[in-house]
Amino acid sequence: MINLIGTYECKADVKGRLMISSALKKQLMPVLQDSFVLKRAVFQPCLELYPMAEWNAMMQKINKLNRFVKKNNDFIRLFTAGLKMVELDASGRLLIPADLQKFAGIKKEIVLSSAVNIIEIWDKEKYELAIDAATQDFGELAEQVMGNVNDDADGIS
Repeated sequence: MINLIGTYECKADVKGRLMISSALKKQLMPVLQDSFVLKRAVFQPCLELYPMAEWNAMMQKINKLNRFVKKNNDFIRLFTAGLKMVELDASGRLLIPADLQKFAGIKKEIVLSSAVNIIEIWDKEKYELAIDAATQDFGELAEQVMGNVNDDADGIS
């Protein structure tokens, strides 16, 4: 499993290509030779870039769903809608297809944000709005999500 760190700003050219920052590219070095999967995010107006190994791990979970249950089948269809396999070109650029640019409202200014094992790709303005909105409730959210987690043997986080 890859653990990515950082938030990076970049610009898309008129064709929707963006240059991955050298700091992020360095973290991705072990998986750069593989393809990536680019998809719509489930909860936010952004895109998710999965290294192929991470995508395959996600698909192992998805493939355990019983497709004869309608809600499972509907979920799979929506989760995989608009998927694209992408690669960095010889110049180290990533092309964001037009339909995915439209979904995420991506214009010129872009933010690449690590989300543990994937990269979120945001229009900069939408990213800043999402972060500002989430910041207001972050303390409460942190308590709800992590407040009952005790990782140490002594029960102290």
